[in-house]
Amino acid sequence: MEATITSKGQTTIPKAVRDHLGLKPGDRVKFFLHPDGSVVLLPKLPASALRGIVQARHSVSVEQMDEAIAAGTASRFKRVCEE
Repeated sequence: MEATITSKGQTTIPKAVRDHLGLKPGDRVKFFLHPDGSVVLLPKLPASALRGIVQARHSVSVEQMDEAIAAGTASRFKRVCEE
């Protein structure tokens, strides 16, 4: 597929690409430049698109979170001291 760049630097994304990425009028896209010279075009998703992507297995209390953080910190500190 190919497209033409206008004098204003604009182009039309080919329909097959728009369909593949699920792009609709008004959607935004991001361009990523890679060191090898390639460019990747991806749809910019709103944060709301991530809703529900991670399923909670069970709820935990703030106290349980604090205990887990303390245990993790102690474990990490112990490893650093042993090195």
